[in-house]
Formats: sequence, structure tokens, C-alpha cells
Amino acid sequence: MTDTAEHSGPMLAADGRPLKVSLNRALRRQKMRALLLIAPLLLFVLVTFIAPIADMLFRSVENQIVSDTLPRTTSELAAWDADTGEIPPQETFNALFKDVFIAAERKAHTRLGSRLNYELTGVSSLFRKSGRSVDDMAEVYQDQFEDLNDFWKEGENWSQLMGSAAWLTAMNGWSEDSGQAQPVFEVRDDIAAALPETTAIYEEFATFVQIEEEERLTTEDPWALVYAALYEDLSVGADLSGITGTGSAELQAAANAAATFETVDFTAAFFEVDEDWHDIEVWQTIQTYTPDFTSGYFLNAVDMKKSPDGPEMRPENEQLHIMLFMRTMFMSLVITGSCILLGYPVAWILANLPARTANLLMILVLLPFWTSLLVRTSAWKVMLQQQGVVNDTLVWLGIVADDSRLALINNQTGTIIAMTHILLPFMILPLYSVMKTIPPSYLRAAKSLGATNWTAFWRVYFPQSVPGIGAGSILVFILSIGYYITPEIVGGTTGTFISNRIAYHISSSLNWGLAAALGAILLVVVLALYWAYDRIVGIDNVKLGG
Repeated sequence: MTDTAEHSGPMLAADGRPLKVSLNRALRRQKMRALLLIAPLLLFVLVTFIAPIADMLFRSVENQIVSDTLPRTTSELAAWDADTGEIPPQETFNALFKDVFIAAERKAHTRLGSRLNYELTGVSSLFRKSGRSVDDMAEVYQDQFEDLNDFWKEGENWSQLMGSAAWLTAMNGWSEDSGQAQPVFEVRDDIAAALPETTAIYEEFATFVQIEEEERLTTEDPWALVYAALYEDLSVGADLSGITGTGSAELQAAANAAATFETVDFTAAFFEVDEDWHDIEVWQTIQTYTPDFTSGYFLNAVDMKKSPDGPEMRPENEQLHIMLFMRTMFMSLVITGSCILLGYPVAWILANLPARTANLLMILVLLPFWTSLLVRTSAWKVMLQQQGVVNDTLVWLGIVADDSRLALINNQTGTIIAMTHILLPFMILPLYSVMKTIPPSYLRAAKSLGATNWTAFWRVYFPQSVPGIGAGSILVFILSIGYYITPEIVGGTTGTFISNRIAYHISSSLNWGLAAALGAILLVVVLALYWAYDRIVGIDNVKLGG
């Protein structure tokens, strides 16, 4: 009775812990060791594969360049109704003047113009011209302040007027040879309260000088825009009664004289720079792309555009991408079919030859991998041209006339021939590995039962080789739709793929958003085809051998 009571509790391990607890701990340790073993591979995949794809998908909808470069203009346009048919009011042009001036100092106005030029041709030159002209507009105010008093000519006087006492003390103790960053600019509280617009512009100027130019702020003359901002504050009756110390007298004198200053009508000034600034379509385009995220890149990728009235098709002469997508799919299917037709008999021969002979012939299949892709493609360009080896051979055999040589290069034919040659090993290898596992006795058994050679092949052998065809087709098709070097060299204008357009936008036009959208659509198409293949054939039936 006592022994039964003693053994009625949980079973214990050798260390005295309950066996279930010990087993769970051991299982967790095994999982942790397994995770640590694959952690480097997971990290590698995350950094080199998942992260770039995520970044591409983000770039395809990211559109912060407009709001970041034109923050004041974007704010003003939020209240503008484009349906009125009138250009934005004077306040919007005032905001545009400040934004373009700052953008020009930071060399960002040309990037913004290039971005919007994808949506409306001519905007790039519009911003480029304006970037050169806004300085002249601002200098109208700078010259009048400097003519009024020499105090306004010195950058050191400006820093004494605008900077806080603590910041000025820190700057006096700072040396460029100290190896430390100069103290971050701090504005005086009384100046910030009395001159808000001047403070905002001067702080942007200070940030630019200290961080981007890495110059000593106290010795730098302010932007001409700072003078325009000072006039704006003084013209609305800024309360200067609380300002004392350096520059207070000069500031009061400027306030008294501000009413006599010559002013700039920025609406008219921008019209003089370029008449397109009074084109309502320009402002509609800017307003349409002010949100931080946009569907515009994806619309462009399918030959549409984002307009104030919603998505609409582009003019017929601007429609390109849908045609390239269709061409890419069609030619990839043709290349895949060509590889099947050429690779299947080669793989069958290799699988049914003696091992020694098959290994020697396999070297010929793998030989292209030992040669540069660029060299192989260039060789086809030499062979396929009208005075090349292929045409010369056809003329010598009398198949074609000398004055009727075939056009085999710079078209779809050249792309299909060259890419079939390049991708053929990717079809042969999985076919060979699957065929090698098919016992020859199956065919002999079929023939012994009365089947003809064709029936035995079609009813017995071919169905067992379908997994190899599936594996090879997936490899060749996915590789072919992403190729761009070979189509670029031998494809001309009619044999290029959508991947060539993606490469163009990444390396030449620098329209990374559109390139990302095109790449994202291509990725979705591949995943959709992969899903369809799995539903129809079954991915479990794809084999690389064994």
C-alpha cells in the first residue's frame, strides 16, 4: 500500500525533475540549436532578398519628394479648388517662391522637376528656370535692406541679431580645429515671437550652413530669402518693442522704412520666368502628387496616368508598357517551348547512353556555363547579322539568295535564338535527372505487350518525364522574363523585354518609382503563374531528380 502511494506521483527524470518538463526543455534546446544553425542563412536571405523586395515595393508607392520639397506650396494647394479653372491665389505663389529658393540652394528643385516631368512634359525645365530666377526676386529685398543700413550686409551682425545668448557664447568658445561639430543654432525668444517668418527661414539657412555645407554660421551671409522674409514680417506690423540689444535700432529703422520698399508680385514674376506657371494643368499636376503615397507609378506602369478627374489612359503614342508585358510573356513562352523541343531529345539521349559516354557529353551541356554571358551573346550578334556566319552558310547552300539574306538580328528572332541557347542547359539538366530515374525495363515491358515504339514512349515514358519538363519550364520561364542583357544586345527595338525598360529607368532616367512598380507587377505576374501551375499541374509533381 505504501509503495503504491509512493509511485502514484509524476514520473521523474534522473535529475529529479518531472519527466515531461525535462523532455520539453530538451526539445526547446534542440529547436534553439537548429535555429542558430540556420540563422546565418536566414539573415543572408533577409538582407539580400527580402529587404530589397520590400524596398522596391515601398518605392513603387512612395512620393514624398513633392511634399518635402514644396511644403509651403503643398499646404496652400490643399485649399485650392482646381475645378474653378483659375490659377492659385497670390499666397500660393509666395509660398512657391520660398520653397523653390530653398530647394535651389539644396539642389533639390531639379530632382523635383524630373519627378513631375514623368507626369507632365515640360515641368522639369520649368523648375530649372525658376531655380535660377528666384534669387533675383529675393535680391530686390536684400538690396533695399543693405542700402538702408550697412548693418544688414554682414553675416556676423545677422547671427548677433538672431542667435540666443547661450548659442552665441557656445559659438565663441568653439573652434573649427576642435574636431567637434559646431553648436546647433538657437534663436532668441524675442526674435522668434516678433519675426516668425524670418525666424523660420533663418533656421533653415542655419541648418543648411552648419550641416550640409559644414561652414561656420557666424561668418556666413544669409540667403537673400531671409531679407524677403524680414520684409514680410515688418510689412504686417511686427511688434518690435520687446527686442533689445544688437540690431534692435537697425531693425526699428527698417520697420519704419518698410512701407516705402519696392515689392515683388510673385504671381507676375513667375509668369515672366515661364508662362507655364499660369497654366492650370501644371498646378493640377503638382496638387495631384502632393500626397506622400501615390498610385501614379502603378498607373504609369499600365499606360495610365493619375489626373485630377481620376485615372485615365495615356495617349496612344505614349502607351508602351502593356505591349512590353505582353511581348515579354509571349517570347518567354516561345523560348520555354524551344528549350523543351531541343532539350528533351538531348536529355533522353544522355539518360539512355552508357554512363561514361553520357558524362563526356554532359560536359558539352555544361560548357556554356564556363563562358561569360556577355561573350556568348556577342557571339550570336556576330553570327546572326546579315553578313554573318549563318546567312553566309545559307547563301552557300543555296537556301536563300545573296540579295535576300535573313534578318536574324535586332528583332524578336535574334532574342529567341540567343536566349534559347543560353537557357537550354536549365532545361536539359532537370530533364536528364528525372529521365535517369525511369527504369528502361518499363519500355521493354510495354513493347513485349504489343505496344509500338511511339505508344510505349507516349503512354509509358513521357508521363514519367513530365515532372522534369515542369521543373525545367519553371526555371527557363522565370529566368527568361527577367533577362535584359541578351535582349538589349540582340533584340533591337522589337525584341526587348519589360526588364530592359526597368533597367533603363534604374540606370538612365532614374525613375526608380516607375521601375519599382514595373518590377512589382512582374513579380505578381510570376507568382500568379506559379499559383496557376500549382493548381493545374501541382508543384509536388515538379522534380529535379531522385
